[in-house]
Parts: sequence; structure tokens; C-alpha cells
Amino acid sequence: MKTKTASIVLLLTVVFIFSSFLNHKNDTTKPFIVVLDAGHGGHDPGNTGNGYKEKEIALSVILKIGKILEKQPNFKVIYTRKTDIFLELEARALIANKADADVFVSVHCNSFYTQAYGAETYVMGLNKTKQNMNIAKKENEVIFLEENYEENYAGFDPNSPESLIGITVMQEEYLDQSIMLAALIQNNMVNNLKRRDRSVKQDVFWVLHNTYMPSVLVELGFLTHMKEGPYINSEKGRIEMAREIANGIISYRNSISLATDDAQNPVITQEEIDKAIDVTEEKIYNDIVFRVQLAAVSKKINTKSSNFKGLIAVERVKEGKLNKYYYGETSDYNKIQLMKKFAKEKGYDSCYIVAFKNGKKLKLSEVLNSEDK
Repeated sequence: MKTKTASIVLLLTVVFIFSSFLNHKNDTTKPFIVVLDAGHGGHDPGNTGNGYKEKEIALSVILKIGKILEKQPNFKVIYTRKTDIFLELEARALIANKADADVFVSVHCNSFYTQAYGAETYVMGLNKTKQNMNIAKKENEVIFLEENYEENYAGFDPNSPESLIGITVMQEEYLDQSIMLAALIQNNMVNNLKRRDRSVKQDVFWVLHNTYMPSVLVELGFLTHMKEGPYINSEKGRIEMAREIANGIISYRNSISLATDDAQNPVITQEEIDKAIDVTEEKIYNDIVFRVQLAAVSKKINTKSSNFKGLIAVERVKEGKLNKYYYGETSDYNKIQLMKKFAKEKGYDSCYIVAFKNGKKLKLSEVLNSEDK
């Protein structure tokens, strides 16, 4: 379990990027819209491992997630389906797009011919792992159950790797946010329910590709596994999984909110930071600069300390369409960890450390594993 937890923490550290989406999504009067999608339905049962029905389990979990979220202030929940009906993949994405949703979450169940088990969460992207590609093909093959599928999907072939590669471009803008949401959900499932961690993965799912917002697909586990299957099918399992997915969505919503109320943001003095740093042991990485990333948003925010919960010397850097906000700058990894701790204590729960060399961003895991220190 220690290894699993460490891998999740590393994943969160490496891939979390704060981001709101477009300027209109920064409007605090607009409710946070979540579109929940229960996979399969109607004459498409999904997989039936151990005699269980994926379509029924997915719907049950989705309705439970929605019930939790509907109790949250300023949340609006929309369901692609609330009953046992067949819904085309294209229609599911259209519902989310028309709603101008903030996130899209699709729930499914896995199956395999071996006793594979564990939870995994997918975002849109390419992955050359054969097993992952097979899962994507299986979920996409529902297209063949639809009328006029050749016209609706413009020649898309779920069995063609070339076709899968061709549909990834439109979701790239939301990849960072999708990974953040997926990691929060996966972390909850693994740490709180003690599920086997099959990690956050990237692959090509049509239902994710055609949505214009951060989107994830959750595979609850394997119905074909002799122990996991009964758990997923049980009322207890469904309640627990729904709770953790809902809490992941809530954490994501909280993480992308930047508080700007001066009265609630007392300034941390530099003396307080320096005093704590003075007693730490140095851990210097040559030619590497570490920074704490607080946010990456389209909105341009004044970097005064009162806008960042009292954090001093926050810097704004324009990268593509986003303004990224960094706190701290040092080659001492212990020092940047301490500064990250300060940021977390002030409410930036999902802030993370970024490493640079000569202005180029590097993978933190590779830097920490290197001998150049």
C-alpha cells in the first residue's frame, strides 16, 4: 500500500495543473455544471461478467453521485440518462456541450478473460499499450449498435488505430484539467477504498473526444473478478464508489477556485518563511530551478499577495492561452517543499512542484531520480 500511495502522490505532483477553462467559466455566478454519464443502456448491456450487467451498475452509481453533488452549493447536475435507455455516444457528448458543462464524468465497468482487477480512470489521449487500446476499442464499439453510424461518426472505425489517433486533437486543450480530475477520483478510490491502483491512463474514447470540457471515464473495476465483481455489484460497493467519485469532483471544483477576499487572506511574512527554511537541511540540484505552481487560468490576475492568500512574490507567466502563477524559485528541493507546504496551508490544496532547466520544464520524477545534485 505504501508503494501505491507513493505512486498516487507522485502522479498528483507531476500532472496537477490548475486551470479554469474559458473566460466565461470564471464567472462565479454561474453554477458548476457536472454532466454525469452512465455507460451503455437499453439494448446495449455493456459487459456481463459473472452475470452482472454493466449498464445497471453504471446507472446506479451515477444516480448516487448525482444525489451527493446536488446537495452541494452552486452545483448543477445533468444526467445523460436516468433510466435504462439506449443513448448514442454522439448524443451524450452533445448533452454536455449544450449545457456548457464544467466537467463530464462517464462511468463504466471492466471485464477480462483473466482474473485482472482494480480501478482505473481514463482521460482522452494516446496510449500505445495494447491492453489499454483494447479497452478503448471495446467501449467505442457501441457505435455499431447505432443507426446511420457511418454518417454520424464520419468514417471513424473503433478497430482502427489510425482512426483513434485522428480524433485526439480536439481534447488536447482540456487534457491538463482532465488529468487533474481523474487523479483526484483515482486517488480517492485507491486510498479510501483500498482498491488496487490501475492508475490514471490516456486513451481514445469517442464519448470523451467529442466533449468540449475536462472529461474522464471511470472504470469501476472488473465484473469478471471473483471478489471484485460481487463488490461492484453490491449496494455497499456502489455507495462507496459513488461517494469517492463525487468527493473527487468536489475537490476538483474547490481546487480551481481562487479566493480573492483580502479579509480572509492574512499575509504571510517573508520572515516566517525564512525562519522555517533556516532550520532545514539543503538538498541542492545543480542547474535546476524549482517552483510551486498555484494556478493556470485564462484570467489575468494581479499578483499582489492579497489575491493569493497572502503568498508573497507570486509570478505570472503567460504560456499559450493560459496565465500560470508560480510561487517560489530555488534549486533547493527541501526549501521548495517547505514553500509548497505554506501554499497548501493557505488553501492551495492541489498546488505542486515544477522543475525547470534553462527555462525548459522537466519531469519532476526524472529530476529527483537523477544524480545531478
